Amino acid sequence: MLITAALTIFLTVRIYGAAADTLHFIINGNRENWIYSLDQNVRVTVPGPLGNTIIELEDGKARFLSSPCANQICIASGIIHRKAQWIACLPNAVLIRVEGSAGQRVEAELDAVVW
Repeated sequence: MLITAALTIFLTVRIYGAAADTLHFIINGNRENWIYSLDQNVRVTVPGPLGNTIIELEDGKARFLSSPCANQICIASGIIHRKAQWIACLPNAVLIRVEGSAGQRVEAELDAVVW
């Protein structure tokens, strides 16, 4: 039981323990992708097959503000702010996720990286 508890603590720290300045938000849209650092406060309009989805990035947290999908599950999903968290609007093909690791940084002078 002690080994299981130690392994659980180790994996939790390993997965969620990255410093905030090494993480970034990745937004995948229907045809474009964006990368924002966690310290940026922006609203992003992402076009999708159903229309525009609006995402808010503020104070190191991301959430869907509005989406043209029928059931609005993406908006009800709340906020994300930790490594490996994600939320998606599947009908409109939009995904937000938190990624990063030691040594990965988004340059401060960039508003976003689009590819």
